[in-house]
Amino acid sequence: MLRQVKDKRSLKSNLMLASSTAFVAGITNVCGAIAFLAYTTNITGHVALLARQVSDQDINEFVTVFIWLLMFFAGTFVSHFLVRSFERTNRYKAHAFPILMEMFTLLLVAVYGNHFFNGADIERKFIIGAVLFSMGLQNSLVSTISGGLIKSSHLTGLFTDVGADMAELLHPHTAKTHVLKNRIYVRLTVLAFYFAGAIAGAFLFEMYNFTVFYFIPLILLTILLYDIWDFAFYKLSRKFTTATKTE
Repeated sequence: MLRQVKDKRSLKSNLMLASSTAFVAGITNVCGAIAFLAYTTNITGHVALLARQVSDQDINEFVTVFIWLLMFFAGTFVSHFLVRSFERTNRYKAHAFPILMEMFTLLLVAVYGNHFFNGADIERKFIIGAVLFSMGLQNSLVSTISGGLIKSSHLTGLFTDVGADMAELLHPHTAKTHVLKNRIYVRLTVLAFYFAGAIAGAFLFEMYNFTVFYFIPLILLTILLYDIWDFAFYKLSRKFTTATKTE
Protein backbone atom coordinates (compact mmCIF):
# COMPACT_ATOMS: atom_id res chain seq x y z
CA MET A 1 0.00 0.00 0.00
CA LEU A 2 2.79 2.43 0.86
CA ARG A 3 5.59 1.36 -1.46
CA GLN A 4 3.97 2.26 -4.76
CA VAL A 5 3.90 5.82 -6.11
CA LYS A 6 0.91 7.46 -7.78
CA ASP A 7 1.73 6.58 -11.40
CA LYS A 8 2.63 2.95 -10.60
CA ARG A 9 -0.06 2.02 -8.12
CA SER A 10 -2.20 -1.05 -8.72
CA LEU A 11 -5.95 -1.08 -8.27
CA LYS A 12 -5.55 -3.49 -5.35
CA SER A 13 -3.17 -1.11 -3.52
CA ASN A 14 -5.48 1.84 -4.06
CA LEU A 15 -8.54 -0.08 -2.88
CA MET A 16 -6.78 -1.27 0.28
CA LEU A 17 -5.42 2.19 1.09
CA ALA A 18 -8.79 3.79 0.36
CA SER A 19 -10.77 1.34 2.49
CA SER A 20 -8.46 1.41 5.52
CA THR A 21 -7.93 5.17 5.70
CA ALA A 22 -11.59 5.99 4.96
CA PHE A 23 -12.67 3.59 7.71
CA VAL A 24 -10.30 5.35 10.13
CA ALA A 25 -11.65 8.76 9.08
CA GLY A 26 -15.26 7.62 9.55
CA ILE A 27 -14.64 6.28 13.05
CA THR A 28 -12.61 9.34 14.07
CA ASN A 29 -15.14 11.86 12.80
CA VAL A 30 -18.12 10.26 14.51
CA CYS A 31 -16.27 9.70 17.79
CA GLY A 32 -15.12 13.32 17.72
CA ALA A 33 -18.67 14.51 17.07
CA ILE A 34 -20.09 12.42 19.93
CA ALA A 35 -17.33 13.17 22.44
CA PHE A 36 -16.59 16.81 21.64
CA LEU A 37 -19.49 18.02 19.47
CA ALA A 38 -17.01 18.90 16.72
CA TYR A 39 -16.01 17.37 13.39
CA THR A 40 -12.43 16.18 13.49
CA THR A 41 -11.57 14.92 9.99
CA ASN A 42 -12.09 18.01 7.83
CA ILE A 43 -12.20 21.77 8.22
CA THR A 44 -15.10 22.88 6.00
CA GLY A 45 -17.43 23.32 8.96
CA HIS A 46 -14.71 25.00 11.00
CA VAL A 47 -14.18 27.65 8.32
CA ALA A 48 -17.90 28.47 8.50
CA LEU A 49 -17.66 28.52 12.30
CA LEU A 50 -14.67 30.86 12.09
CA ALA A 51 -16.68 33.32 9.99
CA ARG A 52 -19.49 33.18 12.54
CA GLN A 53 -17.09 33.99 15.38
CA VAL A 54 -15.89 37.02 13.43
CA SER A 55 -19.44 38.27 12.97
CA ASP A 56 -20.21 37.64 16.67
CA GLN A 57 -16.90 39.29 17.69
CA ASP A 58 -16.15 36.34 19.95
CA ILE A 59 -12.36 36.62 20.14
CA ASN A 60 -11.75 33.58 22.35
CA GLU A 61 -13.71 31.19 20.13
CA PHE A 62 -12.23 32.79 17.02
CA VAL A 63 -8.71 32.06 18.28
CA THR A 64 -9.70 28.48 19.15
CA VAL A 65 -11.15 27.70 15.72
CA PHE A 66 -8.24 29.42 14.00
CA ILE A 67 -5.80 27.24 15.94
CA TRP A 68 -7.81 24.15 14.88
CA LEU A 69 -7.41 25.19 11.25
CA LEU A 70 -3.69 25.67 11.80
CA MET A 71 -3.41 22.23 13.38
CA PHE A 72 -4.96 20.57 10.33
CA PHE A 73 -2.70 22.67 8.10
CA ALA A 74 0.33 21.69 10.21
CA GLY A 75 -0.54 18.03 9.76
CA THR A 76 -0.72 18.34 5.98
CA PHE A 77 2.52 20.35 5.91
CA VAL A 78 4.47 17.94 8.11
CA SER A 79 3.19 14.91 6.20
CA HIS A 80 4.16 16.22 2.78
CA PHE A 81 7.49 17.56 4.06
CA LEU A 82 8.39 14.13 5.47
CA VAL A 83 7.43 12.39 2.23
CA ARG A 84 9.51 14.78 0.13
CA SER A 85 12.47 14.49 2.53
CA PHE A 86 12.76 10.70 2.47
CA GLU A 87 11.20 9.53 -0.80
CA ARG A 88 14.54 9.52 -2.63
CA THR A 89 16.23 7.25 -0.09
CA ASN A 90 13.41 4.94 1.03
CA ARG A 91 9.88 5.32 -0.29
CA TYR A 92 8.35 3.02 2.32
CA LYS A 93 9.87 5.00 5.22
CA ALA A 94 8.82 8.26 3.61
CA HIS A 95 5.21 7.11 3.50
CA ALA A 96 5.34 5.34 6.87
CA PHE A 97 6.52 8.33 8.94
CA PRO A 98 3.23 10.28 8.68
CA ILE A 99 1.28 7.13 9.59
CA LEU A 100 3.51 6.60 12.62
CA MET A 101 2.96 10.20 13.72
CA GLU A 102 -0.79 9.78 13.28
CA MET A 103 -0.73 6.58 15.33
CA PHE A 104 1.27 8.24 18.10
CA THR A 105 -1.04 11.28 18.21
CA LEU A 106 -4.22 9.20 18.37
CA LEU A 107 -2.64 6.93 20.98
CA LEU A 108 -2.00 10.00 23.15
CA VAL A 109 -5.63 11.00 22.68
CA ALA A 110 -6.71 7.51 23.77
CA VAL A 111 -4.51 7.54 26.88
CA TYR A 112 -5.51 11.05 27.90
CA GLY A 113 -9.19 10.48 27.16
CA ASN A 114 -9.33 7.24 29.15
CA HIS A 115 -7.26 8.29 32.16
CA PHE A 116 -7.16 12.08 32.51
CA PHE A 117 -9.99 13.77 30.59
CA ASN A 118 -12.58 15.29 32.94
CA GLY A 119 -14.71 17.17 30.42
CA ALA A 120 -13.09 20.58 30.83
CA ASP A 121 -13.53 22.86 27.83
CA ILE A 122 -9.80 23.58 27.50
CA GLU A 123 -9.07 19.84 27.40
CA ARG A 124 -11.75 19.35 24.76
CA LYS A 125 -10.19 22.07 22.60
CA PHE A 126 -6.69 20.60 22.84
CA ILE A 127 -7.89 17.09 21.97
CA ILE A 128 -9.83 18.36 18.94
CA GLY A 129 -6.69 20.14 17.76
CA ALA A 130 -4.63 16.97 18.18
CA VAL A 131 -7.12 14.85 16.22
CA LEU A 132 -7.30 17.46 13.45
CA PHE A 133 -3.50 17.37 13.24
CA SER A 134 -3.57 13.58 12.85
CA MET A 135 -6.22 13.79 10.13
CA GLY A 136 -4.16 16.41 8.33
CA LEU A 137 -1.27 13.94 8.33
CA GLN A 138 -3.46 11.20 6.89
CA ASN A 139 -5.25 13.28 4.27
CA SER A 140 -2.05 14.76 2.90
CA LEU A 141 -0.33 11.36 2.74
CA VAL A 142 -3.07 9.44 0.94
CA SER A 143 -3.66 12.31 -1.48
CA THR A 144 0.05 12.61 -2.25
CA ILE A 145 0.81 8.95 -2.86
CA SER A 146 -2.40 8.35 -4.83
CA GLY A 147 -2.01 11.43 -7.01
CA GLY A 148 -5.16 13.01 -5.56
CA LEU A 149 -7.32 9.99 -6.33
CA ILE A 150 -7.99 9.04 -2.70
CA LYS A 151 -9.59 11.61 -0.40
CA SER A 152 -10.18 9.76 2.84
CA SER A 153 -12.44 12.33 4.49
CA HIS A 154 -13.24 15.17 2.06
CA LEU A 155 -16.64 13.85 1.06
CA THR A 156 -17.82 17.04 -0.64
CA GLY A 157 -15.04 16.86 -3.19
CA LEU A 158 -15.41 13.09 -3.36
CA PHE A 159 -19.10 13.29 -4.28
CA THR A 160 -18.19 15.85 -6.92
CA ASP A 161 -15.55 13.54 -8.39
CA VAL A 162 -17.86 10.52 -8.34
CA GLY A 163 -20.61 12.51 -10.04
CA ALA A 164 -18.24 13.69 -12.75
CA ASP A 165 -16.82 10.19 -13.27
CA MET A 166 -20.27 8.62 -13.49
CA ALA A 167 -21.29 11.23 -16.04
CA GLU A 168 -18.19 10.38 -18.07
CA LEU A 169 -18.92 6.67 -17.80
CA LEU A 170 -22.53 7.01 -18.96
CA HIS A 171 -21.91 9.62 -21.64
CA PRO A 172 -22.19 8.14 -25.15
CA HIS A 173 -19.09 9.99 -26.39
CA THR A 174 -16.79 8.67 -23.66
CA ALA A 175 -14.48 5.70 -24.13
CA LYS A 176 -15.18 3.25 -21.30
CA THR A 177 -11.55 2.78 -20.24
CA HIS A 178 -10.41 0.68 -17.31
CA VAL A 179 -8.74 3.80 -15.82
CA LEU A 180 -12.11 5.55 -15.52
CA LYS A 181 -13.78 2.47 -14.05
CA ASN A 182 -10.94 1.97 -11.56
CA ARG A 183 -11.30 5.59 -10.39
CA ILE A 184 -14.97 4.99 -9.74
CA TYR A 185 -14.26 1.75 -7.84
CA VAL A 186 -11.73 3.51 -5.60
CA ARG A 187 -13.96 6.51 -4.88
CA LEU A 188 -17.02 4.39 -4.15
CA THR A 189 -14.83 2.31 -1.82
CA VAL A 190 -13.91 5.47 0.11
CA LEU A 191 -17.59 6.39 0.48
CA ALA A 192 -18.60 2.90 1.55
CA PHE A 193 -15.85 2.45 4.13
CA TYR A 194 -16.20 5.98 5.51
CA PHE A 195 -19.89 5.26 6.08
CA ALA A 196 -19.06 1.86 7.61
CA GLY A 197 -16.47 3.47 9.88
CA ALA A 198 -18.96 6.11 10.97
CA ILE A 199 -21.53 3.47 11.91
CA ALA A 200 -18.91 1.38 13.71
CA GLY A 201 -17.59 4.46 15.52
CA ALA A 202 -21.05 5.41 16.79
CA PHE A 203 -21.74 1.93 18.16
CA LEU A 204 -18.27 1.42 19.60
CA PHE A 205 -18.07 4.79 21.31
CA GLU A 206 -21.41 4.22 23.02
CA MET A 207 -20.09 0.91 24.35
CA TYR A 208 -16.42 1.65 25.03
CA ASN A 209 -16.12 5.45 25.15
CA PHE A 210 -12.53 6.69 24.68
CA THR A 211 -11.20 3.13 24.47
CA VAL A 212 -12.21 3.28 20.79
CA PHE A 213 -9.21 5.53 20.17
CA TYR A 214 -6.95 2.57 21.02
CA PHE A 215 -8.56 0.65 18.17
CA ILE A 216 -7.80 3.28 15.51
CA PRO A 217 -3.97 3.02 15.74
CA LEU A 218 -4.33 -0.76 15.32
CA ILE A 219 -6.00 -0.22 11.94
CA LEU A 220 -3.18 2.12 10.95
CA LEU A 221 -0.66 -0.49 12.10
CA THR A 222 -2.08 -2.97 9.58
CA ILE A 223 -1.30 -0.43 6.83
CA LEU A 224 2.33 -0.32 7.93
CA LEU A 225 2.68 -4.07 8.34
CA TYR A 226 0.98 -5.02 5.08
CA ASP A 227 3.92 -3.91 2.95
CA ILE A 228 6.39 -5.59 5.28
CA TRP A 229 4.50 -8.89 5.15
CA ASP A 230 4.06 -8.61 1.39
CA PHE A 231 7.77 -7.86 0.85
CA ALA A 232 8.86 -10.66 3.21
CA PHE A 233 6.57 -13.15 1.43
CA TYR A 234 7.98 -12.03 -1.93
CA LYS A 235 11.58 -12.52 -0.72
CA LEU A 236 10.79 -15.96 0.70
CA SER A 237 9.06 -17.06 -2.50
CA ARG A 238 12.05 -15.87 -4.56
CA LYS A 239 14.45 -17.83 -2.36
CA PHE A 240 12.25 -20.92 -2.58
CA THR A 241 12.02 -20.62 -6.37
CA THR A 242 15.80 -20.18 -6.69
CA ALA A 243 16.48 -23.16 -4.44
CA THR A 244 14.05 -25.34 -6.41
CA LYS A 245 15.70 -24.41 -9.71
CA THR A 246 19.15 -25.14 -8.26
CA GLU A 247 18.06 -28.61 -7.24
